[in-house]
Amino acid sequence: MTTELLRCDWTGGRELDIIYHDNEWGVPLHDDRKHFEFILLDGFQAGLSWATILKKRENFRIAFDNFSPEIIANYSQSKLDELMNNAGIIRNKLKISSSVTNAQKFLDVQKEFETFDNYIWQFVGRKTITNSWKSMKEIPVRTAESDAMSKDLQKRGFKFVGSTICYAYMQAAGMVNDHRVDCFRYKELTSFAQN
Repeated sequence: MTTELLRCDWTGGRELDIIYHDNEWGVPLHDDRKHFEFILLDGFQAGLSWATILKKRENFRIAFDNFSPEIIANYSQSKLDELMNNAGIIRNKLKISSSVTNAQKFLDVQKEFETFDNYIWQFVGRKTITNSWKSMKEIPVRTAESDAMSKDLQKRGFKFVGSTICYAYMQAAGMVNDHRVDCFRYKELTSFAQN
């Protein structure tokens, strides 16, 4: 008889959410391409559920050239029009055009800091903040760290990077471990962060 693994409530028993929760959410991320993917997807998530984004993630991957900031930074108006007509993604004009701006700014940050990873991890002192929440209600939607990150990204010209979006990004990129303490991933990621 197998014991059901305890997970964070937000997965809601949905298969894509469970796969994402078990394999990606909260895992410390140090790959620039993946950082850009999360920035792009978190921007599109604004006002929507993450479940909606996960359902469309592969469509986004195809539509946005595998999340390559080098390619996206040079999108033409005809490419933007094509994206606006793509029913497989979120068709929001501001979010689509911000993906180009954010790709350009992402490349600027890479030039300045060698990698985006070097830049972004400074906001948490270069190590995962491990929280110890007992219920999802305790988890904040923003923190002093996400406020600082948001302010700096906005100053650099990034769009759709409010503090709440930045905090969701920090959770996804493993800059904070917000798994509930009774979730099976909490212990795994806590020991991973310590090593």
